[in-house]
Amino acid sequence: MPRDHYEVLGVSRSASSEEITKAYKKLARQYHPDRNLGDKTAESKFKEIQSAYDTLNDPKKRQNYDQFGTDTPMGGAGGPGGFNFAGGPGGGGANVDPAMFEEVFSRMHGGGMPDLSSFFGGGGGGGKKRGRRSAPPQPIEVEARIPLSTAASGGSVTLQIGPKRLDIKVPAGIEEGKKLRVPGQGPSGEDITVKILIDPHPFFRREGKDIYLDVPISIPEAILGGKIEAPTVGGKRVEVKIKPGTSGGSKLRLRGLGLGDGDQYLVFKIIVPKNIQEKSMKLIEEFGKLQPENPRADVPWA
Repeated sequence: MPRDHYEVLGVSRSASSEEITKAYKKLARQYHPDRNLGDKTAESKFKEIQSAYDTLNDPKKRQNYDQFGTDTPMGGAGGPGGFNFAGGPGGGGANVDPAMFEEVFSRMHGGGMPDLSSFFGGGGGGGKKRGRRSAPPQPIEVEARIPLSTAASGGSVTLQIGPKRLDIKVPAGIEEGKKLRVPGQGPSGEDITVKILIDPHPFFRREGKDIYLDVPISIPEAILGGKIEAPTVGGKRVEVKIKPGTSGGSKLRLRGLGLGDGDQYLVFKIIVPKNIQEKSMKLIEEFGKLQPENPRADVPWA
């Protein structure tokens, strides 16, 4: 039995949208897979937190959850004004149009009892089936939020659809807005269409299939070059070489390490020390005299 969404986020049922978002961000940072590599308990907890936020952050989903205790919209495909009689575990239900009831009562007052099997799709004795056939169930469309690491490397996302708890396989390299089809797994045998939404990452940025990561480097590293280790969105760490004379904002391309056939880019940011010793200041002054270049000489507004 899944835990109550409010309990998962640690908020009251009367919590505001701001309180829910604040609680989600705090827990998501704590249990994010990228901060708990290899920890299956943290990964499961993060999925539970994500599922709770996905429901409570959406006003319609939250209203449905508060009223029925489920994330799945109630009422089936009958539309406004209709009735939905849910079937048992082995069978479907019957969607009944109010117009049918009007016809039933008119026949009763006319002196005869109608054959209700024509209104409920037959069943029972040897009578003939007649009347309209029930329309096939309409697909259910839901949204699923996944971490950027899952979008890059693949994995699964857990959804609660009515009484069913489904693990949906997510292919590696999936993009924002892509839809996954799960046939016949709705409460009444409907197909389920899952629209994928990718959560922002604490330090990776996504632009289409490409991934960007800001990498701080020191002044000596920028001037002299060097080697550093950097993370990739797929979870691996790679050693890269900084070229001598690297400027702030320079990019290093890691081919094929983005989403799908996209790339990952390291964006170098030169960090100036906050506290510089007097001896270092004198050396920098001497450096400025030895290298009297004007970096703004070639800009159009100079």
